[in-house]
Amino acid sequence: MHPLDSDDPLSAYRDRFVESPGVVAYLDGNSLGRPLTASADRIARFATDEWASQLIRGWDAGWLDLPLTIGDELGQVALGAAAGQATIGDSTTVLVYKLVRAAVSAAGDRHELVIDRDNFPTDRYVLEGIAAECGLTLRWIGAGDVSPGQVAEIVGPKTALVVLSTVSYRSGFLADVPAITKVVHDAGALILWDLCHSAGVVPTALDDWDVDLAVGCSYKYLNGGPGAPAFAYVRRDLQSTLRQPIQGWLGSRAPFEMGQGYEPAEGIRGFLSGTPPIIGMLALQPAIALIDEVGLPAIRAKSVALTEYAIALADDRLPHVSLSSPRNADRRGSHITLDHPRFESLLPGLWETGVIPDFRRPTGIRLGLSPLSTSFAEVELGVNSIAEALAR
Repeated sequence: MHPLDSDDPLSAYRDRFVESPGVVAYLDGNSLGRPLTASADRIARFATDEWASQLIRGWDAGWLDLPLTIGDELGQVALGAAAGQATIGDSTTVLVYKLVRAAVSAAGDRHELVIDRDNFPTDRYVLEGIAAECGLTLRWIGAGDVSPGQVAEIVGPKTALVVLSTVSYRSGFLADVPAITKVVHDAGALILWDLCHSAGVVPTALDDWDVDLAVGCSYKYLNGGPGAPAFAYVRRDLQSTLRQPIQGWLGSRAPFEMGQGYEPAEGIRGFLSGTPPIIGMLALQPAIALIDEVGLPAIRAKSVALTEYAIALADDRLPHVSLSSPRNADRRGSHITLDHPRFESLLPGLWETGVIPDFRRPTGIRLGLSPLSTSFAEVELGVNSIAEALAR
């Protein structure tokens, strides 16, 4: 065993995950987390013990409430959110649209949206579409890591909403969420944070930070599985003033009355739309329970140790590769990006040998290090394999 794994207090948790035959170093947990054995068992049991036995009666037995039940569990364990402010369902794209459109409708004469050019494409594309749809001005923060000062320079009396990511999908830069949120509020605007690359791995306090809105996917560090439904957070005092645009039956005041005219449900339930994806959200509960068992401070400490080790190895063994991620651990999420012009051509060969990072254009290999499932030995093997591939 690698010496760092021997000293790692979280090393035993790797046994909670399903093994992946042929994979010797999985370094892509920031794109898709590995499945928990408990999640696989949970889904299998649901098919036989609940779906088959209850059939349609299952909706009355609690299925309809799962988006809010799991939302509360996630809020308490990973988001720093009191009950009644988070829900599960839809994709990240749909939830970004819902919350941005709701914020825009409540913005009065404020007609500017703000986003950075390095944000994830979904966020940028959704804002471009809404700006065109509503006749709004889209203002761009330049490429690079976003600071409170940059935000202060661009927001003002015309700003309706700012959309940023807590952790940059490419560089791994961890934004100063409390400081930036305050800057936006001082300008009289709202802010939406994309938590896709931080939920479940970076300690988060949405309530304490006075965050307005947040979204995030559940298939990365929350191990929900491919295409698992995303989550949304709406601060309690905004729930009565924001009205989401996709007026589906489940978000109505009385879904089973099937009445004429839409009246939104009170609270976070009003941000639901259609029938919830029950099977898609089942894997989340064991993952949330595991995060609760370990604790986010311990998970964050392991994350920092893994990324520090990866950077040290890259400095030592990849002399012609540049690091595009922050060296300051306080400003870094749980993945790092290394850049080299040959990386795209090397990726298929790495995958064939069971070393699985991912690639982001133009020249970046990302090493996504999930603290509960990634070993230090995998990190070393991965960096060594990249060095050997470059040497060939």
